[in-house]
Amino acid sequence: MTLSHIHALSAAEMAELHDVAAALADVARIETLRHFRAEGLEAENKESARFDPVTVADRAAEQAMRALLAERRPQDAILGEEFGAVAGSSGLTWVLDPIDGTRSYLAGTPTWGVLIALSEAGRPVLGIIDQPYIGERFTGGLGRAEVSGPLGQKTLRTRPARPLSEAILFTTFPEVGTPEEGAAFARLSRQVKLTRYGTDCYAYALIAAGQIDLVVEAGLQPYDVQAPIAVIEAAGGKVTDWQGNPAHDGGRLLAAANPEIHAAALAVLNA
Repeated sequence: MTLSHIHALSAAEMAELHDVAAALADVARIETLRHFRAEGLEAENKESARFDPVTVADRAAEQAMRALLAERRPQDAILGEEFGAVAGSSGLTWVLDPIDGTRSYLAGTPTWGVLIALSEAGRPVLGIIDQPYIGERFTGGLGRAEVSGPLGQKTLRTRPARPLSEAILFTTFPEVGTPEEGAAFARLSRQVKLTRYGTDCYAYALIAAGQIDLVVEAGLQPYDVQAPIAVIEAAGGKVTDWQGNPAHDGGRLLAAANPEIHAAALAVLNA
């Protein structure tokens, strides 16, 4: 299946892929909520230099999604954070992050999420950002850009262009990345109206929902970025790396509500 193929899918074929993506989010909700705010929840540290936790919920949610794909889409490849890559024959890959924001999950804050993307030739064409505890699901790609949750269902649409001085900027960690990356972020932060920290993938959902203007991150993996890219772009936003190139492989990410504020932020990051 080529990239032109995926954009030429029939309505029924696109509906099937949406159904599978939603089903993946459903099973991940069950597993993540089973352990969220549970007494005695512990985490292993995947790295020695910093705290990079993984819990039983991360693994259970990814295993549940993989089991569903084995049943419904065995021809597709899988790339998951916890259990790596599985080859497929269809040209499509499901990119899974069972809990984006495990630190937030451990702390009991409802800003973590489940990230599900469908990619073709390495580029995301469909994405879901799901927040099980709040009950919000943001879907973008293959003809849809919508959010469903406590306030009902509505179309996703990013904010219109505005000056940097009126923008709202998010990132997860105050240090952002390396000292050089942190300095670039600080330049941008000084020019915006409001900077906030620590919301993990939920910040990307807020761009798609028209609430904020920019998210800047560094040190990311493909499973961190592909679902947000699909959702934000379907809602009218723009996502690249810090040089304006495709960001689907991870690394540095600049997500923006529109091309105009993306260009303005890009210029500051590279000043």
